[in-house]
Amino acid sequence: MVARYFKGTNQLTAFYFKQQRFKILVWLIGLIGITLSVASAYPSIYNDAESRQAASLTMDNPVMVAMLGTGYEMEEYVNSVGAMFANEMLLFTAIAVAIMSILLVGRATRGDEEEGRIEMVRALSVDRLSSVSAIMIVIVSTNILLAILTGIGLASLGIEGVDLEGSLLYGSILGATGLLFASFTAVFAQVTETSRGTTMFSFMLLIIAYLIRAIGDVSSEELSWISPLGWTVKTGVFVENDWWPVVLSCIVAIMFGVIAFYLHSIRDLGAGFIAARKGKTHASPFLQTSLGLALRLQRTNIIAWAIGLFILSSSFGAILGDLETYFAENEFMQAFIVIDSDYTMTEQFITLLMAIMSLISLVPAVMVILKVKGEETRNLTENYYTRAISRTRVLGSHFLLAVVVSFIMQSLVALGLWSVGEVVMDEAISFDTTFASAYVYLPAIWVVISLVIGLVGVVPKLTGLIWLYVVFCFVVVYLGDLFDFPEWMNNLSVFDYIPQIPIDNVNFMAMVVLILISFVLSIIGFSGYNRRDISG
Repeated sequence: MVARYFKGTNQLTAFYFKQQRFKILVWLIGLIGITLSVASAYPSIYNDAESRQAASLTMDNPVMVAMLGTGYEMEEYVNSVGAMFANEMLLFTAIAVAIMSILLVGRATRGDEEEGRIEMVRALSVDRLSSVSAIMIVIVSTNILLAILTGIGLASLGIEGVDLEGSLLYGSILGATGLLFASFTAVFAQVTETSRGTTMFSFMLLIIAYLIRAIGDVSSEELSWISPLGWTVKTGVFVENDWWPVVLSCIVAIMFGVIAFYLHSIRDLGAGFIAARKGKTHASPFLQTSLGLALRLQRTNIIAWAIGLFILSSSFGAILGDLETYFAENEFMQAFIVIDSDYTMTEQFITLLMAIMSLISLVPAVMVILKVKGEETRNLTENYYTRAISRTRVLGSHFLLAVVVSFIMQSLVALGLWSVGEVVMDEAISFDTTFASAYVYLPAIWVVISLVIGLVGVVPKLTGLIWLYVVFCFVVVYLGDLFDFPEWMNNLSVFDYIPQIPIDNVNFMAMVVLILISFVLSIIGFSGYNRRDISG
């Protein structure tokens, strides 16, 4: 009786594998490639006991614990390069895997349903649970493949302290985290009525999980157990090799997967358990403009990102007061910061923190521009162009909104860091310095926004590649100095040209050049968008 609900699952599984093969391949190559390349560089960086002891001291300070999770004992660092690699890379890699699962599941479930594809599938000889079961088989297979390839790849490197069991555990942690957030996303896909709501709730859960883990790891170990990301860093990979967090993650993933199947079986196609709020009878004059409509459609997403960024920056601001104690005479931090007696260690560390936060601020700004391509894919832009409105005005409204969003996000990052730091620090960083260190990244953000405009206007089918560039910029910012990347590789990241306030002086010429590049890319994008067919 139950089996008939899954009729046609095999055929749909093959179809979804074919449909998503390019995205899956890109994600797997990126995640596995970065993991193995970074791991292979560790033995040459930490080649003596002194450098490993310095790393241990660094990982013991509150900010690094909040960013990366609880570390290991010093003797474990000294005896195992794998312990240092896991401590510095595991959490961020697990977050990247969670993002992969959220995007793949959200797009293939509620996204396809919202665009009418699931309705076409249901018209075939399949039953109501076949599509969601096929999607989950694809995402489970993807995460299992990621776990196996990562584990085997790490074990084959022959790195000191990176044994087969620890390598397989490392890969399993990544796969289990991906499955867990895939199941969360599958539930949200049943609860909400839009793909925007599905991804928004999923990303909000990811941000909340990160914040709870960060606060718990710094102040209350019991609190970190509430977060799924807290389980990720409790495995003691390459040292204790505790497998129970992986088992726990899989059990919870199965539970939420069952809930998703049940909710999907009892709801109507196109409906959600949280009904969309009814709008007003008449639109305001501002809402009737292209800018007002763009803002209204993305208002919830922008607000959610704004709140998340403010909370995240405030949480880092709350632990800035102890940095001087931990960073004093720490040689390892020379890989991240420039030692200069004119500046405090806190001021120097903020340059790295602000670069990472600026990359996070870039995400909602890019999403604003990608909304144009999403509306086009769903044939909703026809509603614009059947009226007396130009393409330049529509694309320009989204471009202006993205620029405003970037300014708001950077302002909230600076405000959260400065306001909380003012309370907890004896000698807080000045208001001007904090905001200058945030605003100086705006030209780099605008270049990436303009690059998206160029892709939308000239090669719309390749707009998804912008996320690869964002990931690349993150790798260069986070690991570029530590692993001594070639100069040409660093130069490919637009963030490499940004002066680090207050360590560096503002290079106004570099700022002007970045703004000019942004202007040129925008002109190319607008020109291409006006000339090409809207169908792509």
